[in-house]
Amino acid sequence: MEKINVGVLGATGMVGQRYIKLLEDHPWFKVTYVAASPRSAGKAYKDAVSSRWLIGANIPADVADLIVEDANDASKAIGKCKFVFSALEMDKDAIKALEAAYAAEGIPVVSNASANRWTEDVPMLVPEINYSHLDVIAEQKKHHGWDKGFIAVKPNCSLQTYMMPLHALIMAGYPVKRMIVTTLQATSGAGYPGVPSFDMIDNIVPYIGGEEEKTEKECLKILGTVKDGKIENATLPKVSSTCTRVPVIDGHTACVSLEFDLPDDKKPSLEDIERVWTSYSSVPQELKLPSAPEHAIVVRHEENRPQPRRDRETEKGMACVIGRLRPCNVFDIKFVALSHNTKRGAALGGILNAELLKAKGFFDNL
Repeated sequence: MEKINVGVLGATGMVGQRYIKLLEDHPWFKVTYVAASPRSAGKAYKDAVSSRWLIGANIPADVADLIVEDANDASKAIGKCKFVFSALEMDKDAIKALEAAYAAEGIPVVSNASANRWTEDVPMLVPEINYSHLDVIAEQKKHHGWDKGFIAVKPNCSLQTYMMPLHALIMAGYPVKRMIVTTLQATSGAGYPGVPSFDMIDNIVPYIGGEEEKTEKECLKILGTVKDGKIENATLPKVSSTCTRVPVIDGHTACVSLEFDLPDDKKPSLEDIERVWTSYSSVPQELKLPSAPEHAIVVRHEENRPQPRRDRETEKGMACVIGRLRPCNVFDIKFVALSHNTKRGAALGGILNAELLKAKGFFDNL
């Protein structure tokens, strides 16, 4: 198979670097274009990141000598790549305008940025859950007058800890009414250099700006339905969240309590729930997408798991690992869930989105 040439916007940042590393030897995609801020433009990629390369020992050889372009000039990407991954770190309005500029040039954008997550004709994808939201792309292109370009985004990294288990229960006929979620989020979620070490070592920070709002609201768009060319949000579950930063490098953990929207005699047993989770499979698994986990949800039975250091790399860092499933004295059940925030929650989740788009034919005519 001839590989598709791709670009990375924000290629020198932490998420951009993760894209560069994860796309090394990818069976479908090859990085041929890198772009970042004007201060990095004009330099070889290896020189632009020489003092802050964070992902493994070596910069991939195929990318090291690529010249970094100014990400603010979308025309620079024309002819050098078919689509771009966006790991831009800018003002949201600036990101929104810039991603639209790439789409207008006929270059699809697979984005990690939050700027377009609430745009009603932009799909916010977790491929196992809302692959049907790809249907809005045709309306998005029509609305903007774009021929080949479009925008698709991924949700906030903290949601990956509970969205697949939630979706699995809903699809099995166990709708959820309410949830209380407390996240323990890794420092890598703050980028580089991130949270000052004095604030993080021997400490927990019980606030991450904007994170609780994302955790409470984005799930409703993901669980929504396509209607009249737009995504109509779901109304349930109601989510109350507390988001904290903890001294862990990679791996977001969430403590979840939930209540089913069912009469008591229709609620699932713990055995039913575990069976639903361990059998969960969806379109990425059916299509055997390269980055898709074979087992999207993994349940552990040890009393002290999951743990970030032990479990974050499960299924190439793409699984949701669940433990401590037990009854809840206030709601119905409670459990602890873990996902890898810079893989499933960031770059590898974006790559899986692109694989889904390719498998569904969205890159056929580029």
